[in-house]
Amino acid sequence: MRILLTGATGYIAQRLLPVLLGQGHQVVCVVRDLSRFDLGKFQHPHSLSAVEVDLLDKDAERKLPADIDIAFYLVHSLNVSGKFESLEEKVAQNFVKYVNQSQVKQVIYLGGITNADKLSRHLSSRNHVEQILGSANKPLTTLRAGIIVGSGSSSFEIIRDLVEKLPVMIAPRWLKTKTQPIAIRNVIEFLTAVMADEYCYGKSFDIYGPDILTYKQMLLSFAEVRKFKRSIITLPVMTPRLSSYWLYFVTSTSYTLAQNLVESMKVDVVARENSLSQRYKIHLMSYKEAIHIAFDKIEQNLVLSTWNDALGFSGKKRRNSKLIQVPKYGVFNDKKCRKTANQDLALERIFSIGGLTGWYYANWLWEFRGLLDKLFGGVGLKRGRKNPTLLNVGDHVDFWRVIYASKKERRLLLYAEMKLPGEAWLEFRIEDGVVWQTATFRPHGLAGRLYWYAVLPFHYFIFNGMINKIAV
Repeated sequence: MRILLTGATGYIAQRLLPVLLGQGHQVVCVVRDLSRFDLGKFQHPHSLSAVEVDLLDKDAERKLPADIDIAFYLVHSLNVSGKFESLEEKVAQNFVKYVNQSQVKQVIYLGGITNADKLSRHLSSRNHVEQILGSANKPLTTLRAGIIVGSGSSSFEIIRDLVEKLPVMIAPRWLKTKTQPIAIRNVIEFLTAVMADEYCYGKSFDIYGPDILTYKQMLLSFAEVRKFKRSIITLPVMTPRLSSYWLYFVTSTSYTLAQNLVESMKVDVVARENSLSQRYKIHLMSYKEAIHIAFDKIEQNLVLSTWNDALGFSGKKRRNSKLIQVPKYGVFNDKKCRKTANQDLALERIFSIGGLTGWYYANWLWEFRGLLDKLFGGVGLKRGRKNPTLLNVGDHVDFWRVIYASKKERRLLLYAEMKLPGEAWLEFRIEDGVVWQTATFRPHGLAGRLYWYAVLPFHYFIFNGMINKIAV
């Protein structure tokens, strides 16, 4: 079958795509920026193509292929600030326009479990999107999931941060809220099983694991699997703002995501039972089993996707292809070079930078800069990196984003996603036995220029130390 996959750079789609290709389907991926979607990293490249479309554009339907059998709608906005509901509504409406004029036989949508009487903003928006998609003249199949447990998922990484960093947690009362987590493996099994099954046309199903747990039980079960002793004290009063800050500073999440998660965590997310798993003979994995499998993937460096991979839609069009062109005028530069006796080792060090490896010199200063970034609402250093030695375009490295990565060309280019009064690039390249390291900063106004001169003394020590360690 010929399949359209929206949200192709997102966590779910990156897990679903290899499965679809392995089943022999032709897959067309919808991406906002082709320059950050690497077709070459997937097997069966002859069965894979991509089309560059911003689903916020009113004429988006004209750019999408009409000869599609099944369309997956995996667009979401949990990490978008402001009035994300209007963005989700507009994207869904544009997608319906496309579906109505295409040859699509089935739309498959992954939404959220919405059985509570009072829903959060995010779950209400997910429900509204489902209603919009259901208005199309093609059958819709909706799968509704709660907490998704898998290596790299936002929920998994937040729980992991809390359990691994806090022996004693003083937590909000929403830890008593009930939820029914599901393993990412089961989610993918359900998504592929309902394809072209007319029994599912025009229907919605909750998908869920076998365990109904409170968030407190999830944290303690996670600690048990990891063999940690943890204590949790729940406070009767903790405002949503304080709860959001608590998650934001302790974990790798953004403040926007923390806000949306806290609001959703106040709502019980318990599924309505159905026989879908029996129909497709899907073994529903327990919460602890899902955690074990997730850590198996982490330990083998086989994490396919993380919640940080997708930039999401926000109305801001920032293309990697433009960021690759590092500006030459109106910028400040810190350029250093060192000869290296071992180019291959230097290259490996460049491509292993950040995350658990660190930045090779004065890591405490990098950590302090990450803390400052958190204080001003940035991403900080806690995102780390997905793989300790491999980097692809679009990957995150602490508070940087990979804009260009080529071991063959011996070049790595990073773009800063930290809070700055300007824009910053950090480039590494090796030419003729010489390691070049260039930091470029384009200031925004007087504040940007003052910032550059304020950090210049630190740059002298940090950047000199870093290149000395890389060049060996």
